[in-house]
Amino acid sequence: MSLGTLFVIAAPSGAGKTSLIKALLAEMDGISVSVSHTTRRPRPGEEDGLHYHFVTVDAFRAMIGRQEFVEHAEVYGNFYGTSKGSLQTLLDQGRDVILEIDWQGARQVRAQFPECISVSILPPSRQTLEERLSARGQDDTEVIARRMTQAIEEISHYEEFDYLIINDNFESALQELQAVILSQRLRLEAQRIRWKDLLDQLLA
Repeated sequence: MSLGTLFVIAAPSGAGKTSLIKALLAEMDGISVSVSHTTRRPRPGEEDGLHYHFVTVDAFRAMIGRQEFVEHAEVYGNFYGTSKGSLQTLLDQGRDVILEIDWQGARQVRAQFPECISVSILPPSRQTLEERLSARGQDDTEVIARRMTQAIEEISHYEEFDYLIINDNFESALQELQAVILSQRLRLEAQRIRWKDLLDQLLA
């Protein structure tokens, strides 16, 4: 077994997933966010290898052919995928890894990493979700309506996840997410590997 744990975190757009994960990374050591491969062009300020691994369509298709992705999808004409090798390398190094993904990708990941821990983050109400989407000021009403439809589809799959966090109060939701991470780190199997020398000494 790997010392690190793979955490699959899914949420509808506007539920606050990205903000929660950013705060989590600032407060907890030994945890990374998986960097996806994509065929879309970098946006201003994005760095290759930090925000995404930017590749050509041909290179992406070749990776699909070699079955190098644990999950992949086409979104608005661009391909996105998670490298199975890069995930396994981090886990084998003892790092916990967060994979931000939708419910469909989570299904693909569970098929290949059945030991992963999945977390669904939901808003406290539809009204709050719509207000958060509108508050961004980036989309018109038609786009917001489409995002709401997609969000409800995402929410409908919450029962497929191991943990459910309602992001009503940000600090409370962050503490709950931290508790999920910590509980996995304290599992007997992980602790037995992490503290092998100490356990051997205690039983000598």
